[in-house]
Amino acid sequence: MAAKAYVIGVGMTKFEKPGRREDWDYPAMAREAGTNALADAGIEYSRVRQAYVGYVYGESTSGQRSVYELGLTGIPVVNVNNNCSTGSTALFLATQAVRGGAVDCALALGFEKMQPGSLGATFEDREQPMMRHLLALAELEEFAMPPAPYMFGAAGREHMRRYGTTAEQFAKIGVKNHRHSANNPYAQFQDVYELDEILAAPEVYAPLTRLQCSPTSDGSGAAIIAGESFVDEHGLADQAVEIAGQSMVTDLPGTFEDRSAISLVGAGMTRVAARQVYEQAGIGPSDVDVIELHDCFSTNELITYEALGLCAEGEGGKLVDSGDTTYGGRWVVNPSGGLISKGHPLGATGLAQCAELTWQLRGTAGGRQVPGAEVALQHNIGLGGAVVVTAYRPANR
Repeated sequence: MAAKAYVIGVGMTKFEKPGRREDWDYPAMAREAGTNALADAGIEYSRVRQAYVGYVYGESTSGQRSVYELGLTGIPVVNVNNNCSTGSTALFLATQAVRGGAVDCALALGFEKMQPGSLGATFEDREQPMMRHLLALAELEEFAMPPAPYMFGAAGREHMRRYGTTAEQFAKIGVKNHRHSANNPYAQFQDVYELDEILAAPEVYAPLTRLQCSPTSDGSGAAIIAGESFVDEHGLADQAVEIAGQSMVTDLPGTFEDRSAISLVGAGMTRVAARQVYEQAGIGPSDVDVIELHDCFSTNELITYEALGLCAEGEGGKLVDSGDTTYGGRWVVNPSGGLISKGHPLGATGLAQCAELTWQLRGTAGGRQVPGAEVALQHNIGLGGAVVVTAYRPANR
């Protein structure tokens, strides 16, 4: 049986519109997030034995350059890139190193310095990694640009055709997440919108309007992962959060064989990973109190409700209408504001989710605190593809 692993410190920067902070380069972002995580854990960087550093857009050893801002200790530094699940992949690797006994303390750090506007390709002289997915989707829905809203919008359209889900139900997710972010000082946006404003925003790819789409962002997040003996040695049990279950799953045959836009955006991967995590942690969806999930688009949040088992397949729209995904309901989903309103610097997103859930389980999330939160669930997906699902609970309960 694998040893236990705990989050003992977290830190992040405020997420910003690209270029908003002049001369804010990725080493400075990483220094801020990493320094905050170390201070939260109450340890020096010299106690960290390995570092896993995630980013999507950057040069080959940007991971080393970023953590050199924290110190020069000679430890292994691994650069990580797994599309939008990059941050949680770094977390997965750090946790694996601790659980497997390779090290007693590891750093997971992620950052992104992005260009404004829709995501684009960096290399034009080779096949794009999403090409197989896009070609499969083009057989189902006429191709449109930009690719990301096309893919997730097409999944939403399929859900509407199959189950009668409405544009208003997707838009309500945008309302919720923008409202949640009003209490998050780290969020890129803190504006609150009514349903008619979400629906009336410029259309990106129906049913998605701009206020239902995550923006490009600059920012960084970090987490310190440690083993049980390290927690005991440093007296960290009161603040440590156990990683009770964690799974990474990549594309399965059904991704392409189902001939489904919903499958092509990763619902099958999520379903398998969630099942594995529930089994590891000895919990079910009904035991979870607070969730940070990958709402790159409102359509994906609704689809993910079903893949995580919060409701039956096809019932996501009814779950939205019930109010059970916000304060006063069965779960609070994306109390941070999610990717839609908090922002989405690709390499940092998964670690910002980890930070939010750590604060929630400690009871230190301020105005967005979920009362009595004892079990948390994280979902971070990157197309092409990988999903990481993680369950957390306080070490001292």
